[in-house]
Amino acid sequence: MFAFFRPAAHQAPLPDERVDSTYRRLRWQIFAGIFFGYAGYYLLRKNFSLAMPYLIEEEGYTRGQLGLAISAIAIAYGLSKFLMGLVSDRSNPRYFLPFGLLISAGVMFIFGFAHWATSSVAIMFVLLFINGWAQGMGWPPSGRTMVHWWSQKERGGVVSVWNVAHNVGGGLIGPLFLLGLGWTNDWHAAFYVPAAVAVLVAVFAFAMMRDTPQSVGLPPVEQYKNDYPEGYDESHEQEFSAKQIFVEYVLRNKLLWYIALANVFVYLLRYGVLDWAPTYLKEAKHFSVDTTSWAYFFYEWAGIPGTLLCGWMSDKIFRGNRGLTGIVFMALVTVATLVYWLNPPGNPTIDMIALFSIGFLIYGPVMLVGLQALELAPKKAAGTAAGFTGLFGYLGGSVAASAAMGYTVDHFGWDGGFVMLVSACVLAIAFLIPTLRHTKAASAGREATA
Repeated sequence: MFAFFRPAAHQAPLPDERVDSTYRRLRWQIFAGIFFGYAGYYLLRKNFSLAMPYLIEEEGYTRGQLGLAISAIAIAYGLSKFLMGLVSDRSNPRYFLPFGLLISAGVMFIFGFAHWATSSVAIMFVLLFINGWAQGMGWPPSGRTMVHWWSQKERGGVVSVWNVAHNVGGGLIGPLFLLGLGWTNDWHAAFYVPAAVAVLVAVFAFAMMRDTPQSVGLPPVEQYKNDYPEGYDESHEQEFSAKQIFVEYVLRNKLLWYIALANVFVYLLRYGVLDWAPTYLKEAKHFSVDTTSWAYFFYEWAGIPGTLLCGWMSDKIFRGNRGLTGIVFMALVTVATLVYWLNPPGNPTIDMIALFSIGFLIYGPVMLVGLQALELAPKKAAGTAAGFTGLFGYLGGSVAASAAMGYTVDHFGWDGGFVMLVSACVLAIAFLIPTLRHTKAASAGREATA
């Protein structure tokens, strides 16, 4: 591990009269850092999707070839989110998060200014793989930060608000692309304009973020909020070895396995719609470039109210039963996907409403999987637990959404692709069902100790 990634040392405790004011100030500041920092990652996540229609028309690539190239992001991100999550649990997030963001921006600048970058599928795959690996350095340090600075009782709301950061960042790709296209009349602006913004975001995140409360002289958040999870003791404030984190708190956790398998199909739908929206709307629904870019924006930003609603419902209506909440949202997103597929061309308003509805509904289950992972492991292992579910989501679901979806559409048309997406909805629900009783028991346990 690089020396500058090491966790910050604990400092001498602050006087009691300064603890509350310092905690309040730093929590707002740190949340701004991880929120906008993670949003910056999503400025650089799906730029290639907006460029794909141009690569098909001008460079002659097939949908299958581009699907294979873009699958590199999912493969690398899935591996990185897990492996770099393991590193992140033993690192200072203030350095870890901005570092990955700068690497990702560098790759996008190469795509934007070095036209050889799109000269072959192999080159695109390698560059997108590097970008995907760097992208895996965003979620784990954010998760580590949240479990150290917010206690268990308040974490559901905090995580749901933070989770909309990727909708904010992802939704801005379309408008930034149109802005750059207007300035330069060059579709490569899809890469270098968001990259320039992301560099500024990385600087902001570094300025705002801090490591643990103890690194600035504050007590653990459990002590500050008098909110101790079941089984909590002083050992939870000690750094675990990589083996402890991986074996004891991840591999032996049965519920994590169910959630991870469900995540495969949640991500298959999420990225099967998102990655191919510009191409599908242009080819099957005859949308213009401007309309397609704004549809992409609405899909992402619809996830903001949807995620917030999902977090609120999981806490207040379903009383902490994350699995049941996820099943309800996945059932509804199945209906929206069917409308998006079966609505005939010439009804753009219905297409936009359907796409908006999918975005509104799908990001709630995405958030719930991450939240459950954070709740199912000690805070020193939180990044790895979340990375484990992400490994399945990206290596299984997102790779299929990129490569398999592309080749399926090439051979069976868009109908074949949507059969795969609807099947993913059903399978996601099937793997969430075994979590129902367990989450109810966990919720009851939390209430009994509250």
